[in-house]
Amino acid sequence: MCELFAVSSLMATRPTFSLEVFASHGARGRTSVDGWGVAFYDAHDARDVRLYKQPEPAGDSVWLGFVEQRGVYTKRLVSHIRRATRGEVSFSNTQPFARELGGRMHVFAHNGDVGDLAASPDRYRPVGETDSEAAFCILLDQVAKLWTGKDPPPMVDRAALVSGFAAQMRSRGQANFLYSDGDALFAHGHRRIQSDGTTRAPGLWWVRRTWGGDIAALPSAGVNIEDGQAEQDIVLVASVPITGETWRPFAEGELLIAREGAVVVGPW
Repeated sequence: MCELFAVSSLMATRPTFSLEVFASHGARGRTSVDGWGVAFYDAHDARDVRLYKQPEPAGDSVWLGFVEQRGVYTKRLVSHIRRATRGEVSFSNTQPFARELGGRMHVFAHNGDVGDLAASPDRYRPVGETDSEAAFCILLDQVAKLWTGKDPPPMVDRAALVSGFAAQMRSRGQANFLYSDGDALFAHGHRRIQSDGTTRAPGLWWVRRTWGGDIAALPSAGVNIEDGQAEQDIVLVASVPITGETWRPFAEGELLIAREGAVVVGPW
């Protein structure tokens, strides 16, 4: 199965340890070996992203090590390690996917199989052949009606629309996904192939961390913050727990919305 990982934080973070552990899931000899991608929303301008991806195993990637060493700071991160089920192993089929809407970049990553989808031809069309990208185009065509101004639409409207989209995808197959509109992180957990071979919930796990001034302890916990920041709140979402903390499983069909390191909706 593919691996998903996301970060939402109050202050700009550099999630080096988490990405290192996450990348090892894509090492050769494991199942998820067909590509990786990381989208960092700019720490100073959340409208745009730095998107790095390769159609190659993450565990073997020198480039991923370079990305971590550069110390890319961000408040929102969406990452994906791919096991190809639809579409060839190629750059265009590698996640996360990113598109512009409302003057900012929207990012999407999906784990599962939702079958053949007919994306709307009105504005958003897939570049590659995956069901995941087709699903993203459908989502964007739906949320586009909300993004009529410069500011993000009301959260209640966005939450209702993404929840409806999630239900639509669940009716078609496995629908674990991460979506960010540059303002908030939306995480939906459904079903996943578990270690015992059964397909069931949880499809995602999450944990929230809070610190108050103990900057020296952050590197060992897996997250560095910019100098001068004394407090930090952070929400981590992953396909499987990647640290020794007590992670919370998503119930089947639950949606969590995180903003600035706090859970603002859900899981519901």
